[in-house]
Amino acid sequence: MNTLLAAEDLSMFGTDPWWLVAIKAVFCFAFLMVTVLFSIVWERKVVAWMQLRIGPNRHGPWGMLQSLADGIKLMLKEDVIVRRADKVVYVLAPIVAAIPAFMAIAVIPFGPAGNEVSIFGQRTTMQLTDLPIAMLYVLAIASVGIYGIVLAGWSSGSTYPLLGGLRSCAQMISYEIAMGAAFASVFLYSGSMSTSKIVEAQADRWFVVLLPVSFIIYIVTMVGETNRAPFDMPESEGDLVGGFNTEYSSIKFAMFMLAEYVNMVTVSAVSVTLFLGGWRAPWPISTFWEGANHGWWPMLWFVLKVQLLLFFFIWLRGTLPRVRYDQLMKLGWKVLIPVSVVWLMLVATVRALRNENYDFQTIVLYVAGAVLAVLLLSFVADLFRDRKAKEAERKAAPEAPFDPMAGGFPVPPKPGQSLPPVPRRRPRGERELIVSGGPDTATASDGKETDGV
Repeated sequence: MNTLLAAEDLSMFGTDPWWLVAIKAVFCFAFLMVTVLFSIVWERKVVAWMQLRIGPNRHGPWGMLQSLADGIKLMLKEDVIVRRADKVVYVLAPIVAAIPAFMAIAVIPFGPAGNEVSIFGQRTTMQLTDLPIAMLYVLAIASVGIYGIVLAGWSSGSTYPLLGGLRSCAQMISYEIAMGAAFASVFLYSGSMSTSKIVEAQADRWFVVLLPVSFIIYIVTMVGETNRAPFDMPESEGDLVGGFNTEYSSIKFAMFMLAEYVNMVTVSAVSVTLFLGGWRAPWPISTFWEGANHGWWPMLWFVLKVQLLLFFFIWLRGTLPRVRYDQLMKLGWKVLIPVSVVWLMLVATVRALRNENYDFQTIVLYVAGAVLAVLLLSFVADLFRDRKAKEAERKAAPEAPFDPMAGGFPVPPKPGQSLPPVPRRRPRGERELIVSGGPDTATASDGKETDGV
C-alpha cells in the first residue's frame, strides 16, 4: 500500500491507433455475444441433464444453434406497445438495461499489461483500457443498469411490472453494499483499484486464498445482482407473471434477456479478475510451464475460469429453490452487510499490523482472539435473547383461537398459534339422505318410499 493510486503507471494504455481500439472494442462485444449464445444453450443442456431430459437437440449440431434461432424468432415477432404505457420511457428502458451491461468489460484484462501480443504488426496489451479507479467504474456501471429494470416496470402502466421493478430496486440496493465492501478488501491487499494492477498483485497467491470471506460474499452478491435463481425475485413467474418485463415482447423483451446474460458474464469476469488470478494459469500448470502466462495463452485461462463461474450459475438454478422475499432481504441486510463490514475491519487491521512490521504469528494470534471474542459475545447474546422470549411466551395470557379467515382471506398462523382442527365428514351411516323433492325422505306406512311431494 505504499504506492499511491494517482501515481500508478498506466502509460501502456491509450497509445493504440484508432483502428486497433476499434478492433478491441468489436472483440469485447463479440466475446460477450458469443459467450451469451453459448451460455443459453449450455444452461438448457445442463439443466436437462440434471433433470434426466434431452434438452435442445434440433437446431445445429447437438442443438448448439438453439439460442441463435430463439434470437431470430424474437426479432421477427410482433412488437406490441401497451396503450397505458409511457411510450418514450417504455422504449428506452430495454436500451438502458442492455448498454451498461456491455460497458464494464472494457476494463477487464484478458492478458498481461505488457505488449505481449501483436495484432497486424502492432504490439498491444490484451485489454481495451484501464483506469486508476477501474473497479469504481464497474460499480457505477452496474448501478446504472438497474434503472432500466425500474423504468420498465414503472412505464408499463401495470401492477405486476411495477412490483417487479420495485423488488429489483430493493434487491440491488441491498446487495451492492456488501459487494462494495468485498471490493474494498481487495483494494486494501492490492493497493490499487486498477484491474491490471490487481491481477499483478496475485502473482504469488490468488486473493481467493488470502480473502476467502470476501470471495464468498461477492459470489452471493453477484447472484443477487444478476437476478438469478435462487434470487430471481424481480421476475419470479409464480407470483409476478414475469415481473418487470410482463408487458414487453419481441426485440425489447430479448434485450432484457440479453442484459441478464451479459451481466452474468461481466460479474464472472470481475470475480476472476479480483479473486481467481485473472488471466494467470492455474497453479499446477504455472509451476512447470513458464510460457503459460505469456502470449495468447492467458486468454485461454481467463475464458476457462469465466465458463467455470457460468456453470456455477447454472448449477444453482438447477438445484436451489427460490427463496422468499423476506429471506432475501434478511440475508442481505442482517448477514452479508454485517459480515462484510466486520471482515473489512479485520483485513484493514491485519494490513496495518503488517505495515508496522509485526510478525505473522502475532497477527494470527490477534485475529484468532478477536474472532473468538465476537463468536462468544454473539453466543451469549443469542442465549439470553432466547431465554427472554421463552419467558414472555410463558407469561402471555392464552389468546383467542386462531381464525385463518378472519380478514376475509387465508393467512398462515404466527409463531405460537395453531390452526383449528379440520372438520371431518361424518360416517356414511350417519348422513341424511336428501332428495330434490323435499328436505327429507318420507316413508309410507306400507314401507314404500314416496317422493315427499
